[in-house]
Amino acid sequence: MKRKYIEELKEFLDQSPTAYQASGNIIYELEKNGYQHLDECDEWKLEKGGKYYLQRNQSAVVAFINGNTKPNANGYKLIGAHTDSPALKIKPLTETTVKGTRKLGVEVYGGPILSTWLDRELSVAGRVVIKVDDSFESRLINLIKPIGIIPNAAIHMNREVNSGFKYNAQNHLPIMMGTGSENNENYLKCLIADHLDVPMDDILDYDLFLYDPQPATLIGDVEDGYIIAGRQDDLSMCHAILVALLESNTSDATLVGVFFDNEEIGSRTLQGAASPFLATILKRISLTHGLNEEEHLISLRKSKLVSADLAHAYHPNFAGKHDPHYTPIMNKGPVIKINAGFSYATTAETSYFFEQLCKQADVPVQKIIGRSDVRSGSTIGPISSAGLGIDTVDIGSPVWAMHSVRETGGQADHFYMIEVLKEFYKD
Repeated sequence: MKRKYIEELKEFLDQSPTAYQASGNIIYELEKNGYQHLDECDEWKLEKGGKYYLQRNQSAVVAFINGNTKPNANGYKLIGAHTDSPALKIKPLTETTVKGTRKLGVEVYGGPILSTWLDRELSVAGRVVIKVDDSFESRLINLIKPIGIIPNAAIHMNREVNSGFKYNAQNHLPIMMGTGSENNENYLKCLIADHLDVPMDDILDYDLFLYDPQPATLIGDVEDGYIIAGRQDDLSMCHAILVALLESNTSDATLVGVFFDNEEIGSRTLQGAASPFLATILKRISLTHGLNEEEHLISLRKSKLVSADLAHAYHPNFAGKHDPHYTPIMNKGPVIKINAGFSYATTAETSYFFEQLCKQADVPVQKIIGRSDVRSGSTIGPISSAGLGIDTVDIGSPVWAMHSVRETGGQADHFYMIEVLKEFYKD
């Protein structure tokens, strides 16, 4: 089973170069397992034990198994993650040919480690808006084949590159796509049209990102080995939630898997954790059970949310970056994330709650608190907890090089995470 989960994770990472593909792959697995699509613009009639999902913006998904009892009796059991990852987004109108070199500008999305994106073959994926008769439709696209590279300057021209050189996104990060004519500045659009088999004039707009098409790689065995791949933050947690939900049975509580978009840029979007997306869905589920406003608020207070995002594993080469009392080790189990400023939503009570879950699932557990002189990252946890009024714990699997184009995680940790999330979903 451990090896099966790891192979499935590899496939999920490789086939999910952007949040759009990740969302589509999640939906594919949900539908294969009997989940029915709900439209936010329709009236809902839900069956007890029914399995449902919604999608927003083609990049965020909420899936749930409707509970056997009313939510004010047993609440909601929610696990949340995010489908987006730090990346470089293409600026559509910036394709030019300079001195015979075809190049295309990008914007920085989120907080990637920029140096890791240079000097490697990059491809393009995302979604394209296509003209259809007098209307339009959005299609997902993944070119897979590398289309260009962002080259460093030679060290002879940039002696500071190994001593704190700062890349300028406007000047240093445009991607080079080969040599071309000064009059041919639609190279990418031609590639898109050929891939989708549509006339180039029918391409109206697009949301496209660069990504590294190198497949996920395993080192060592499942007990102490590594998985090396891009976008593990946070697709590895998305995969763990998906597996836990698909392998769970109908419960008295309503079981919810939440896959937000745009966490890497603050979540303040139509499909992010700061939007009413999840709150509206929970309210509508409560209404289908015949609950009034007060009973719905009771349901939320009887609920629990597990916010699943990756954690920083102890790095022997950067030992000084850690508080020496909190050094999570890779392949030693999930990490409970704690912060005094509530960059993570964990409290003493929710921390203890998750520790007990790990004990029940026979899974090791660790904790992390960052150095007192270093600002912590954050997650969807505090945003969702504050917006919904639900007790929340922030957890994640430990990794190295978070936000690199290639992150390193532990194979055993993925199995541990799935096991404890399945335990959470149990009655």
